Amino acid sequence: MIRSYNNRLGRFLFLPVVVPFCNRGRRRLTTTSSSIIPTAHQTSEELLVVVGGGAAGIYGAIRAKTLAPHLGVLVVEKGKPLSKVKISGGGRCNVTNGHCDDQVVLAEHYPRGNKELRGSFFNIHGPTDTMSWFSNHGVPLKTEDDGRVFPVSNSSSSIIDCLMLEAKRTGVLLQTGKVVTKASTTTSQKFRIKIEKRTVDLVEYVEADYLMIASGSSQQGYSLAVQLGHSIVDPVPSLFTFKTEDRQLTELSGVMVGPMLVTHWGLSGPAILRLSAWGARELFRTLFVDFIPDTHIEDAKSILLHHKDKFAKQKVLNSYPPEFGLVKRFWKYVLEREELDGDTLWASISNNSLMSVASLLKQCSLGVKGKGQFKDEFVTAGGVPLSEISLNTMESKIQPHLFFAGEVLNVDGVTGGFNFQNAWSGGYIAGTSIGKLALDASLMKEAM
Repeated sequence: MIRSYNNRLGRFLFLPVVVPFCNRGRRRLTTTSSSIIPTAHQTSEELLVVVGGGAAGIYGAIRAKTLAPHLGVLVVEKGKPLSKVKISGGGRCNVTNGHCDDQVVLAEHYPRGNKELRGSFFNIHGPTDTMSWFSNHGVPLKTEDDGRVFPVSNSSSSIIDCLMLEAKRTGVLLQTGKVVTKASTTTSQKFRIKIEKRTVDLVEYVEADYLMIASGSSQQGYSLAVQLGHSIVDPVPSLFTFKTEDRQLTELSGVMVGPMLVTHWGLSGPAILRLSAWGARELFRTLFVDFIPDTHIEDAKSILLHHKDKFAKQKVLNSYPPEFGLVKRFWKYVLEREELDGDTLWASISNNSLMSVASLLKQCSLGVKGKGQFKDEFVTAGGVPLSEISLNTMESKIQPHLFFAGEVLNVDGVTGGFNFQNAWSGGYIAGTSIGKLALDASLMKEAM
């Protein structure tokens, strides 16, 4: 059977299949183009189809439905809705960042999009607006010292439940386990959308007045964008950890050096993730790390010389400058890198060796052999170019009534709630634009 959404009835119409056929023993359901079920002109209402049930898609769907209650809104999600929201922030959901409400400062946290987002994007719906929305919908939030905003409950379920309840309350329909595989425009300037069920060989066709692609980094969204005339900036991982070739360093797994964490495979932590975001398109072969960034190299040399004079009779492994803020395990690694015996007395260490130690601490070279995916908050750089989108409406400059929001665009932020804020802002703006268009269309029909 083929199903077509009927918004007036709030359900799906089931019509007989015209051309069934068998494929490898399974029955595939399809139809000829002449029997595509026209949705929009069957009723006085219009239909919005949202591809993707993530943060941007659900938020945008709610906004559109809130502004235009008569608008039919259908969200199609291939997996579980809001799955990324669930795992973000270690299961707490880093909703946004509360320390960056100025749009210029906020835009600086986006390696891709930092220039374009300095306009009206965050002014229309920024972090303060996001926090107010969730607070007004029954989710109290808290801002931590580093600016990250979490629900007071410390559970992403609070955010998910809030969004799902609001979607249900406003009348947004959600279908999961389905993939939108094709999209084209009709002669009446509507969207002819092909939907396939993942677990059953079933094809559905829907005709929509508006289409919002908010499918994250899924190939599905990129494919649909290309089908509708857009180009794609090749997607690459962002926010990833580094795999290093230094086995001695990886033996220090768990050691934190400032904002950098040594792991059993290499390097992680806030500093590494931010660096990987800005250099997402370059696979580093050699990484230079400054382990004492607050200390000038000349001051580092003086500190070492002073320590040598003061603790001449102590072993270099057991006594080291506290000014550097290093743990003993890491100090041992530094000595081994410089081929210095930890049992040697400070008095026996040459000044040249101390200068080498200072240089290593300020510019330690590490071989990088690849990227390690940061699974909990994996982000992709690339997607639909922002030059092809009107950021004040999120509408395509190529295809009218086509909208984009979230990670499907060539926008990505550093850690700290910035990627979700891109989703909330884009979804809200797209939903607002669609809702207003639907209202205008309704008023025109009433006037006729």
